[in-house]
Amino acid sequence: MDASVINDPETYVRGVPHEVLSSLRAESAVVRVDDFWAVLRHAEARQVLRNPQLFSSTLGGTQIRDPLTAEDLRYVRRMMLNMDPPDHPRLRGLLARAFTPRAVARLTDRITVWADDLVAAVQGDGGGDLAKQLADLPLLVLAEVFGVPEQDRRLMFDWSSRAIGFQDAEYAAIDTVDASGVTDMARAALAMRPKPGPDGLMPDPRSRNGMPDLYAYATALGEHKRSQPGDDVMSNLMRHVDDDGGRVSIEEFETLFWLFSVAGNETLRNGIPGGLIALMAHPVEYRRLLADRSLLPTAIDEMLRWWTPVMHFRRTATADTTLSGVDIRAGDKVVVWFSSANRDERVFPDPHRFDVGRTPNDHLTFGHGPHFCLGAQLARAQMTAVFTAVLDRLGEVRPAGEPIRLRSSFQNGVKSLPVTW
Repeated sequence: MDASVINDPETYVRGVPHEVLSSLRAESAVVRVDDFWAVLRHAEARQVLRNPQLFSSTLGGTQIRDPLTAEDLRYVRRMMLNMDPPDHPRLRGLLARAFTPRAVARLTDRITVWADDLVAAVQGDGGGDLAKQLADLPLLVLAEVFGVPEQDRRLMFDWSSRAIGFQDAEYAAIDTVDASGVTDMARAALAMRPKPGPDGLMPDPRSRNGMPDLYAYATALGEHKRSQPGDDVMSNLMRHVDDDGGRVSIEEFETLFWLFSVAGNETLRNGIPGGLIALMAHPVEYRRLLADRSLLPTAIDEMLRWWTPVMHFRRTATADTTLSGVDIRAGDKVVVWFSSANRDERVFPDPHRFDVGRTPNDHLTFGHGPHFCLGAQLARAQMTAVFTAVLDRLGEVRPAGEPIRLRSSFQNGVKSLPVTW
């Protein structure tokens, strides 16, 4: 079997290759794919994720493809996602303290209202493209977290599309923002938006040169938060000092803005339509949830397991080691494949079955160990609010055509989801 199919973005236009992953997983927990080791089983995935001393996020970053230059690598290492101790716990601790109970409670209350308003706005249409119609929710939440003016939030849609959709021709150069309707700060940033090169390709979005418009906006926003803090989470962050008197630098704020704008948007932007696809593909389970709303918490976790928005993350071995009997050398790329681990038969009985009442459900969608997703609580709150509104207002939603999937081997993305109700 050609294992490289799991790393080919064209594969995912048709869907996640679960049959291939199952066959590979049956052979070994760790298999060689192209220039990396793919970790396919749940126990070994957890082992890698909880051991940053042996499996580093910093050495080569967390994407399979290496940064193009040493400067690009240096830059991605400033992002919390690509940090190891001691830098990672310092920045994560400051960020965790910024999510005060008051801030989270206010966000949760607003999420409920926003989600209901978005669904109510399309309720009378009888059908539509819910992947696009509900895409505003994570943008509203992120704008609230950062204190981004409401008219600027669409910039985050384009930025995250470019960063995640670099393998998809439509998303790599997406430009949906009307510059006349945004703030002066946003217009100044948009003036720096890169253009495709002679080869028609956009620059690498993981580099500073690939997203100069995002970083210009983040710099201006961070300086504004420092001088005129508001009541948002990022203003809280800019006020905090750590135990050694350190503060979050403007450069760190920039990379946090990149991380939240991309990770905080894309996971929900694809997890919500992915959860709806799961329900529509299993009408018996859909009706079971409609009849018993107490199942919604377990249903949300099952959606996250069954769809798995982020399909993999890379680590780099810091020393020679053995993982499930496979010899791994220092410097080797070790890639945890979440969409495989989340269907590991050793952990999930009948793993390809979608079960809204599945419990326990120890999925790895939010990661494991020191890099466990800091936004997991807000992600669950958004999905709960959206599906409560869908169940209440739209009832049983049915497909009205095939979904259009993102061409990406990294993000299990949905570009379009035509449905009827």
